Amino acid sequence: MNNNVYIPQTTHLKNVVHSIWQTERFAVFHREQIIPKGIVEIIFNFSDSLLIPALLGSKPFHLSSCFINGFNTAPIELQLPKQQVFFGVQFQPLAVKKIFGIPACEFSDNAVDLFLLDSALRALWHQLAEQNNFDKRVSIFCAWIERKSPDWQPQEKLINNFLCAVNQHDAPVTELANSLCYSPRHLSRKIFEATGMNTEEILLYKKYLHAVHLIHYTGLSLTEIAYQSHFSDQSHFIKSFKAYTKMTPGEYKRNKGYMKGHLYEHVENVR
Repeated sequence: MNNNVYIPQTTHLKNVVHSIWQTERFAVFHREQIIPKGIVEIIFNFSDSLLIPALLGSKPFHLSSCFINGFNTAPIELQLPKQQVFFGVQFQPLAVKKIFGIPACEFSDNAVDLFLLDSALRALWHQLAEQNNFDKRVSIFCAWIERKSPDWQPQEKLINNFLCAVNQHDAPVTELANSLCYSPRHLSRKIFEATGMNTEEILLYKKYLHAVHLIHYTGLSLTEIAYQSHFSDQSHFIKSFKAYTKMTPGEYKRNKGYMKGHLYEHVENVR
């Protein structure tokens, strides 16, 4: 197994890309479940199978060799190929519209073949596929992004930072809007454009994401996690968590994999 992560260093790239990653492995399990992670992501698939059967909520898909997926409110189940090579780019949520001309909310709870949106991406896919080195792929993709050069308003950067942060979920809507320099109504429109959720919905969603983070990276009890994630009580925590993941927090904690938000079935020998 080989995992790589790149965090952009230049201001321009940071405004567009949150991180770039790559996973190369031979299957030690047959199925992967990914609970909602609060990201907008493009994945280039260079595996031995370029069409991957998947289920997002109750909706069946065949994930293509280059697809985009937005903020999900239901888990994805994947039937993975034996040899897996995935190169992924996590975007700043508001950058998607600037780069592809379509707001990220169009890809929420959906996985869309990017070749259908922009046929020029085939050339980029082939450029990346020809490389067998993560750093070279990063260089090629970053050069492609650099040519886009979108303009940013200061408030948009604040919204991106808010959506990508693992906390900032406990402020009232009016207070949050003031901190991001928007009216509550305008803020809700901008957040919906990026996530498909309004401001109140995204605040609850971020509580859930914070809880996932604490379950994965701390030894806190579920009661402490509910409190630190600002759920009103344990019942509200369990109900909200299950609404997004189809499992209780306890079930996720018992079955979570080595990567946050990922669960594996039919594990033979995970190292």
